[in-house]
Amino acid sequence: MGDDIPNIPNKRTGGIVIGGKIAPIFFNTAEDSGAFPLQCDVYQMNTGDVIVIRPYEGKVLNAQGEEIARFDMTPLTLPDEVRAGGRIPLISGRDLTAKARLALDLPPTDLFIKPIAPKDTGKGYTLAQKMVGKACGVTGIRPGTYCEPKITTVGSQDTTGAMTRDELKELACLGFSADLVMQSFCHTAAYPKPVDIKLQHSLPEFMSSRGGVSLRPGDGVIHSWLNRMILPDTVGTGGDSHTRFPIGISFPAGSGLVAFAAAMGAMPLDMPESVLVRFKGEMQPGITLRDLVNAIPYAAIQKGELTVGKQGKKNVFNGRILEIEGLPDLKVEQAFEFADASAERSANGCTVRLNKEPVIEFLTSNIVLMQNMIDNGYQDARTLQRRIASMQAWLAKPELLQPDADAEYAYVLEIDLNAIKEPLLACPNDPDDIKPLSAVAGDKIDEVFIGSCMTNIGHYRAAAKVLEDAGIIPTRLWIAPPTRMDEAELREEGAYAVFGRAGARTEIPGCSLCMGNQARVADKATVFSTSTRNFDNRMGKDANVYLGSAELAAVCARLGYLPTAEEYLATVGDKLSKNSAEIYRYLNFDQMAEYAPKKVIPITEIAG
Repeated sequence: MGDDIPNIPNKRTGGIVIGGKIAPIFFNTAEDSGAFPLQCDVYQMNTGDVIVIRPYEGKVLNAQGEEIARFDMTPLTLPDEVRAGGRIPLISGRDLTAKARLALDLPPTDLFIKPIAPKDTGKGYTLAQKMVGKACGVTGIRPGTYCEPKITTVGSQDTTGAMTRDELKELACLGFSADLVMQSFCHTAAYPKPVDIKLQHSLPEFMSSRGGVSLRPGDGVIHSWLNRMILPDTVGTGGDSHTRFPIGISFPAGSGLVAFAAAMGAMPLDMPESVLVRFKGEMQPGITLRDLVNAIPYAAIQKGELTVGKQGKKNVFNGRILEIEGLPDLKVEQAFEFADASAERSANGCTVRLNKEPVIEFLTSNIVLMQNMIDNGYQDARTLQRRIASMQAWLAKPELLQPDADAEYAYVLEIDLNAIKEPLLACPNDPDDIKPLSAVAGDKIDEVFIGSCMTNIGHYRAAAKVLEDAGIIPTRLWIAPPTRMDEAELREEGAYAVFGRAGARTEIPGCSLCMGNQARVADKATVFSTSTRNFDNRMGKDANVYLGSAELAAVCARLGYLPTAEEYLATVGDKLSKNSAEIYRYLNFDQMAEYAPKKVIPITEIAG
């Protein structure tokens, strides 16, 4: 798509992207490549049609000159981005022009379209608006404001890492300005092709020589690691739509913008509006956090704010920030389930309002993990040590930003926990198509996948409890924990022995079936998965994929079909309720002897 760039092989610029709804990470990637992305009704357009786009009128015409769609050209600076060949060239050119004219004692140019600041309503700020404001050195940022927040944490994964590397070379980046940049190899670790192995050998040195932290193949999923590097109330980005922070906020981006953020320590942002999701009431027996994750689109469907059908699709979350409150005592690992799933809502970012205690517990644990990484030769050690010092500084004076009581939201969605009495799951093949278990009970399940960044160690303990006396199960079960630390602890505790007796296939920690570029399920299989999304053909050709909790996944694996709500609740009630505190115990590295700092015995100088 687009036009060749003179003297730059294998890279193009320009082109036009038209979609009814374009996910934020893809919209931004189009902007960064100099393309013209526009969102409008596409159902009067067919392959081969000739259309006329009138950008400044916001109209699409057919070959006969009839209007077939309308659109708003946003952001306001989009024409300049297209003319400049992308946002990064525009930012660079605009800044250089301003500095040159200042040096030449010339007035500011009117050549560029200037972002228009939105009217200040005088109301308070949301949590996200305060986080971005803090990164910009102000109290808060209003929706619609163009800003360039400081980027504190950046993540890069292996399927886009080579492109990010090339973009960094074009930027002549010899050292990162972002405080911490992390590179993973989670998407290709299990079944690497020769080109993947070559990248696994060359990319770590490229990243660490610039101050980045490189993980190793088999370490696990980038998100599960990057979460442990985050500082509270800071802003970050990453080259994957699931780079979503459980503390702080992240705006995922394409490889070009990830490289820019890593190199410059800032990124361009048109501040989105926010949707508040407020939970109230008490969680009911047998209900899991994944059910609450699915309750968000389910409640929006009930309210008419989200539709499942693609034609004329309505999605109140699209392009906005999802802000979640009402569950303040979640562990940070649990909060990530909500932040992670905001990608499937097509949200631009997500915040989860937590109390200080779980954040203090999380950072205390992560300091020990990072020191263990230094002890085991992970580079760049200086970056890890700097992040340890920043966490220690926060722990010395733990304070979290809070939303203002009069903050304005584009929409407020309230969810009553008392009303959720059975599991909720996404049905084939759309993560928005949420139904209660009773609506789909009895469907035969061929394969079950328990893995992805949506899982943590508690899910695998729960699955092992459900399966411990099952014998050989009637389904093909895949197990892929998110990190090597989870895998090691589960082996030590005997969970892997249970999975082995059940006949499960255990995979190296990483993305596994979730990504769809490694192993695959059987053609036309009906699958129950804990992964992030279930788009057509992602996990297997013509596969029908349900998405839900690890607890329900284990019951499906044991039975070979989707249980009734009564069967499910009886099983988890018998197997899990009595031991829930031990099952849902998270990895606190400061309490684990194997992660204790290595002792250094000083050499005593002997006087001559």
